[in-house]
Amino acid sequence: MGGCRMKERKVRVALIQSAPVLFDKASSLQKIESWTKEAARQGAQLVVFPEAFIPGYPRGLYLGTRVGSRNADGRQDWARYWENSIDIPGEDTEILGQIASEAGVYLAVGAIERDNEFSGATLYNSIVYIGPEGLVLGTHRKLMPTGSERLLWGLGDGSTLTVIDTPFGRIGGLICWENYMPLARTAMYAKGIDILLTPTADARDTWQATLQHIACEGRCFVLSCNQFVTKSMYPSDLACYEDIRQEPDILCRGGSAIVGPLGEYITAPLYNQEGILIADLDMSQVIKSRYDFDVVGHYSRPDVFQLIVNEEKQGSVRYHR
Repeated sequence: MGGCRMKERKVRVALIQSAPVLFDKASSLQKIESWTKEAARQGAQLVVFPEAFIPGYPRGLYLGTRVGSRNADGRQDWARYWENSIDIPGEDTEILGQIASEAGVYLAVGAIERDNEFSGATLYNSIVYIGPEGLVLGTHRKLMPTGSERLLWGLGDGSTLTVIDTPFGRIGGLICWENYMPLARTAMYAKGIDILLTPTADARDTWQATLQHIACEGRCFVLSCNQFVTKSMYPSDLACYEDIRQEPDILCRGGSAIVGPLGEYITAPLYNQEGILIADLDMSQVIKSRYDFDVVGHYSRPDVFQLIVNEEKQGSVRYHR
């Protein structure tokens, strides 16, 4: 696949540590526009938003679910969540395209995506990539939602292990705990990834160890973007609002960070506030770092280990004429 064959050796990136207007797609798109304009004003060429930024990561909500049953309040809030999710492509990606083109940036946004092929009901936790010309360049659907996330989102497949060619290198992403899947990481490394995006909802200290390990393993830049979320940001008219009544005020402290290809912090983790992380990445460091370790090259031992990746799109129904 040939990673790091870029024409430009430096790129300025921006991570947006913020929260959307939860369960409100239109207002969340306005926040994306505002943050992207600010990042572009500071010279960013690549702007990254957290996991599930549209319409939010519903942390702390049970949504009326117990083992063996769901209730009407949970169904009501889930339907509201579905209504504020996006179609890819669709009117909302056209808005994102306009934002990216006006700012002249590559845009990577964590979004909840509606299935637009079959029933239209299933949701996926996705990354959508928009180019500076305003076009959708690709998507990635989270392969394995974690724990109770599986009540909300379907499972992605190998057809969206997307890597995007840019003038400064190859960009792709795995979402949150997908990055704990060694074979998923290997598949991305084999595509020549230079900048790995890891949008997340994990604000624990152990996540930082993960970022540094992946950077050292893949010899790539790792850009991890998380939300800063407080309880006051939740709409009080949610049918299941009582689920978070006793939760602490800060529900997610953030922890967005940028790590270099030898595991060093380019920007330290940002905690307990909204903010924008800006960094200039020297892409020549990727090749230099692989001098002594290339996980899918001279360090890979294909005579002992091999990985088969199924990139065929999976569907429950196929029509033949």
